[in-house]
Amino acid sequence: MKKSLFSKSIIRYTLVTGSLIIGIGSGIGAVMAATADNMPQPHSDGLGATITDTAITAKVKTKLMGEDGLKQSDISVTTTNGVVTLDGTASGSKAKSLAEETTLSVEGVKSVDNSLRTPKSNKTVTKTKRVVSDSWITTKVKSEILADSLTKGFDVKVTTSHGLVMLKGELSNQDAVNHVKDIAAKVEGVKSVDVTALVVTSK
Repeated sequence: MKKSLFSKSIIRYTLVTGSLIIGIGSGIGAVMAATADNMPQPHSDGLGATITDTAITAKVKTKLMGEDGLKQSDISVTTTNGVVTLDGTASGSKAKSLAEETTLSVEGVKSVDNSLRTPKSNKTVTKTKRVVSDSWITTKVKSEILADSLTKGFDVKVTTSHGLVMLKGELSNQDAVNHVKDIAAKVEGVKSVDVTALVVTSK
């Protein structure tokens, strides 16, 4: 009788132990699966970095645009993992330094690769200033049109030559044409605005 009870106890202990082992194994599997699901994906990290770099580039461009000392400079901005590269031309060594200092003041910028070039002769300075000024005007006019609540959805191409701004595109009515012209005319450095290439689509 005692032997039978002892055998039953062993069987019951074995079954309980086996159940615990299976349960623990399932738990470990579930934890491992959950951990795998929560592991950061390389693509997500890359996308996040790309979005951050894009935001930094936009902030740097906006800040550079607001500097009076850089109005005669033509600067392109690219950002990779928080490192900002400045390419193009600066009107002088002071402008080059100002561009770097301004860029470093933007949140998220880790360092600056300042590849800006400066004019080497008086003749080059005069020519570069004119070209750079036209480029700056074009960028400024575009940004003003995009920032305006009435014209931000308009598809208007902007080119500048010797301070003459030429606008090209299709607009819904004459009021829109006049409004875009007024925006461009208010930009510093603009001598006149040509809207002959703007087409009114509605009659």
